[in-house]
Amino acid sequence: MSSQKNGHAGQVDLFKKYDVPAPRYTSYPTVPYWSESPTPEQWIAELKKGLEAPDAKLSIYVHVPYCETLCTFCGCNTTITKDHKRESPYIDRVLKELDLYLAQVPEIAQRETVCLHLGGGSPTFLSSPELARLVKGIEDRLKISSGGTFEGSIEVDPRRTTADQLKSLHALGFERVSLGVQDFDPEVQRLVNRIQPFEQTEAITKSARELGYKSLNFDLIYGLPKQTAETTRVMVEKTLELRPDRIALYSFALVPWIKPAQRLFRDEDLPAGEAKRALYEQARQTLLKAGYVEIGMDHFALPSDGLALAGKTKLHRNFMGYSDQRTEVLLGLGVSAISEAPGCFHQNEKVLPVWEEAVDKGRIPGFRGHLLTEEDRKRREQILKLMTRYEVELESDEQANDAKDFLKTMVEDGLVEFSGRRLFVLDAGKPFLRNACLVLDARLRRKSPDTRIFSMSV
Repeated sequence: MSSQKNGHAGQVDLFKKYDVPAPRYTSYPTVPYWSESPTPEQWIAELKKGLEAPDAKLSIYVHVPYCETLCTFCGCNTTITKDHKRESPYIDRVLKELDLYLAQVPEIAQRETVCLHLGGGSPTFLSSPELARLVKGIEDRLKISSGGTFEGSIEVDPRRTTADQLKSLHALGFERVSLGVQDFDPEVQRLVNRIQPFEQTEAITKSARELGYKSLNFDLIYGLPKQTAETTRVMVEKTLELRPDRIALYSFALVPWIKPAQRLFRDEDLPAGEAKRALYEQARQTLLKAGYVEIGMDHFALPSDGLALAGKTKLHRNFMGYSDQRTEVLLGLGVSAISEAPGCFHQNEKVLPVWEEAVDKGRIPGFRGHLLTEEDRKRREQILKLMTRYEVELESDEQANDAKDFLKTMVEDGLVEFSGRRLFVLDAGKPFLRNACLVLDARLRRKSPDTRIFSMSV
């Protein structure tokens, strides 16, 4: 009993020590450190360069910003409205934006598109016919991968998703659906303004399976107001009743300086520090005992799911999260969507009327981006390996010695270890993966942010 208590106390001390602001590393450089923004001509040139090889592959992300109500935990780019007359004009502009790209980069239509993902916002704000029009309009313009390699996926709000919407998408090749669940507790749901009875999630889960969807994901969040060990136990138990193929168990990112709606929470309602992380560890242990495999950071999958089968060598991470395939280009369409080419990041206009005006005038609606330096590319690959494989080869003795010095306390705490120039994150260090990645973040280490821009790492 004494050793158990000491072990728990030691873990609590680690959470206190390492709970510092840190990026989530869905890109490198991270967005606040983008500096060399490309001109429209440079962005098009980088896009062409990424697709110049005949066997280059393409992923498409479409951002649908609309939601009928505001979930107060949300950090996404959203437009709150009940006006469904906005659906059709938005889809027209997304398709026009794609046409603008096709006119300048014909390779987009010539290379295989292996992934089409709809995110938001809430893509199921769109009616079934409009959803089908959007997807068919994109697929008709592109060379969709055949032979079972194409992955169509959508984020859905179970409160506003119908079997007819899922049926229409499945007929167009969609086989993955991600359900926004967050938590099943009624009081937690009330505080985040998302009343979603278990039965609604259950109904959409069953509909998707009956229609033949191969992979279902649940998005869960820990650290929401009024969450406790008991509510977390119920959340995980109810999740296991439905047994989704994948689970994303995200830390609630408290960023009220970016999302003022989060000011609606009282600080005393939010689990923080070691209390917050204990909720994750509780859920994590239950999921592992139930047969799920831990994937990278905050993700779990059944052994039969593609994310688990990808293993360490094929697992990838980008702005859409973890994926079992990597493409040379990720092209983002819609307001605020982010694109990625080997040498460049590019983000669309974030304000909806500004994005609309740019598309209407026949311009690629760029807002900002970043041209990667040679150092950026090397560090991006290193961080990607650490985030997906828990290990990375350092490029020189100089970098290895620097890393050993920077991570000295993590080595002493049994969280990471070195073997020659190879850095390993140990099992005990997985909760602190973001902290380990900081050693590779050359831009952040050269200049710490002047203000608070990142959520806490734990």
